[in-house]
Amino acid sequence: MGLWMRIKRMFFAGTGAALDKIENPEMVLQQTIRDMRERVPELNNSVAQVMATERLLAKSREKLSEEVVDLDSKIKASVKMQRDDIATTYIGQLQQKQLELQKTSIQLEQSVIASKQALKARDNYVLNMNKRTSEAIQLISASKQAKLQEQLAQTMETFNIGDDASTFNEMREKIDRRVAAAEAKLQLGTSSVDTQMQDIEREAMDIQLQDKLLEYKQQMGLLGSGDANSAGSKQISAASDSDETNATDGALLDKSKET
Repeated sequence: MGLWMRIKRMFFAGTGAALDKIENPEMVLQQTIRDMRERVPELNNSVAQVMATERLLAKSREKLSEEVVDLDSKIKASVKMQRDDIATTYIGQLQQKQLELQKTSIQLEQSVIASKQALKARDNYVLNMNKRTSEAIQLISASKQAKLQEQLAQTMETFNIGDDASTFNEMREKIDRRVAAAEAKLQLGTSSVDTQMQDIEREAMDIQLQDKLLEYKQQMGLLGSGDANSAGSKQISAASDSDETNATDGALLDKSKET
């Protein structure tokens, strides 16, 4: 093998490898679909021209048939009037028209066959185009899926699970410490003296409301003396229980301050 042939082979091999890397299958398939669709109007135009020729030949044959019938009538009329010279002229014209009619009929038959073949070819092309388009769409979808899988594989290769796991654990510990501190502050806030005083004031307000309600009922005669005494004793016992609770809470608070 000569040196030039070896260089030529290496050049084409390198060029082909470079084109394989640059060539995008999705773009090639999309361009192929566009090219096939752009040919459809050209095919329709060609079929329309063939069908137009068929229609013109059909009209021409119809006109020639009418002329043949008309010349035949004129020949008969000339013979009846004993005008052989005129009849002879008409006979010559009739033969010419009959010859044209015969040729036109043959052309029309050929044109009808050509129209059918053109329509069939157009339909076959459209059917094949739709089939190829469907295949191309599936291939494009598969290409996109393969590209996504390649990107995911590259991401997984560069993903260091150990470093990220330690980061997650560190952040989890920080969040747990913040949550614990917030819960402790909330517990201290709910057990403070201010909170206890608010509870006492709320309970005192409830007692006053109950006293007012009993007063209204007594004024309206809805309570007897026994009911009023029992209601009063209940309020006194509730007040004493509240005082005992407050005394206990105060003692616990003082003890916590001493410690």
